[in-house]
Amino acid sequence: MSSTDLASAQTERISPVSRPIPVLEIFGPTIQGEGMVIGQKTMFVRTAGCDYRCSWCDSAFTWDGSAKDQIRQLSSEDIWSELTTIAGNRFSHVTISGGNPALLPQIGELVKLLQARGIRTAVETQGSRWQDWLLDINEVTLSPKPPSSGMTTDWQKLDEIVQRLANRTSDKAYSLKVVIFDEKDLEYAREVHKRYPEVSMYLQTGNPDVTGDVDNHVSSLLHRYEWLIDRTMELPDMNEVRVLPQLHTLVWGNKRGV
Repeated sequence: MSSTDLASAQTERISPVSRPIPVLEIFGPTIQGEGMVIGQKTMFVRTAGCDYRCSWCDSAFTWDGSAKDQIRQLSSEDIWSELTTIAGNRFSHVTISGGNPALLPQIGELVKLLQARGIRTAVETQGSRWQDWLLDINEVTLSPKPPSSGMTTDWQKLDEIVQRLANRTSDKAYSLKVVIFDEKDLEYAREVHKRYPEVSMYLQTGNPDVTGDVDNHVSSLLHRYEWLIDRTMELPDMNEVRVLPQLHTLVWGNKRGV
């Protein structure tokens, strides 16, 4: 067996949960700009890779190959070391982002490490994959993608994930979030809310300019937010939803690392 074949065989024998985590960014402290923990002071760990290709993705660099040279394969201890080097003791919450972190079984080791150190964790995923470590996350946001994304929802898989999260202990929270660009997206969100009426639901303004470089970026986002508020107020079946902006884009546009 050649050295190349031997290395390949050794790699294949590594348990998925023991593999390093492909990381693109570690940054903060900053605020969480979306969903159920909007405004929360947090650190971010952004992983590489996604099973979706949303047309308006604001983090396409996690899957389109444009940032492949920036991916680092890090252990959980490596990530913890970098978090504390950057922020010291100025954080008690970590958001695991992507891409889709739920592609990675090895994140379970990171979650255990963080929680052993008293750090709360949050994650957002589209609800297309299940990992057992989701049971240990303090705040899970499921964000199924609406028609404007160009993606198709696997309702059977989403049903399964919602049910598993519903069976967690009461100190663990989860919610649904749908990004809204137009009326079709709003109809999709109504369908999601009708299907899972017991799950807290958040609507978020879509961001069509993923660079955030246009002069009227903030005014455009606020106009969209006003439209979404007005439409939601008209709908009796959406009385229990919360309508949010993408807060960080109002402050920093789509600048990375904030």
